[in-house]
Amino acid sequence: MKPEPFPILLITNGNEQNRPALEYGVWLSSVLDAPVTLLGVIEHPQDARQVNQLVEETAQMVRKADLQLDIQVEEGRALIVVPRSAVEGGFLTVTGPLGRPAWQRVIQGRSFRRLLERVCTPILYVRHGQRKLERMLVCLGGLEYSESLMQLCLHLASTVGANLTLLHVVEPVTLQYPVSKEVHEHWKHVQDTPTPQGTNLRRAYQLAREAGLNVEMKVRHGNPVHEIVEEVKQGGYDFTGMGSAYSTHSLRHMYMPNVTAEIAENINSPLLAVRQGYSLVSNS
Repeated sequence: MKPEPFPILLITNGNEQNRPALEYGVWLSSVLDAPVTLLGVIEHPQDARQVNQLVEETAQMVRKADLQLDIQVEEGRALIVVPRSAVEGGFLTVTGPLGRPAWQRVIQGRSFRRLLERVCTPILYVRHGQRKLERMLVCLGGLEYSESLMQLCLHLASTVGANLTLLHVVEPVTLQYPVSKEVHEHWKHVQDTPTPQGTNLRRAYQLAREAGLNVEMKVRHGNPVHEIVEEVKQGGYDFTGMGSAYSTHSLRHMYMPNVTAEIAENINSPLLAVRQGYSLVSNS
């Protein structure tokens, strides 16, 4: 059975840099016919007016799209309020830059990096405004932790009719394990090898074909961050999906939050991060 629309959480702390993510989130919600929760976070009393203004402007867009809407306004730090709300509602959270001052970004890092660490449900980072979802790039580590990402991306691609590209990056071998050596030696055709990576890549490709999607497989060799960023720029993708290897023991450094954030901060298209173990709304 077709999954019911999953809920989407749109957030704002009143900063103007929130606008692209809010607009994209409303557009995506309308495409998916998904219910929207709009969360305004007042981090400082002087920000209340800006928060309420952006909340009301976004609410008008949601109402115009005739979507189910719930509005929440809370006081507190976004890095505490947002993760709590995301988990409680089981949301796909759409966020953009929170507009932190330069000195704070230097000392503490960008807010998106810390949101990735704390939000265990899917999170979609939008830096620049756009309203299309035609070419999707799904970055697969080749191991089972990519299954949650694949599940959600298949649902999105099937709903909007997007073309799907599956990308696997083979890193240079640093440890001489038999499997890693085989993957490295046959990296151009890793999807054809009997390795766990090859098995899972073939399965992902087959799932996409069974969903009726136009899908292709690409394999690159080198540093994952560099190769993924280059593929996004060269391929002209308008959406990138990344998996997270939390709680696994192999290649976990490829998809830890800081690496995902590096990619998100170096591409213009929206980036979706999905942790291992996430499951789309049940087919009840």
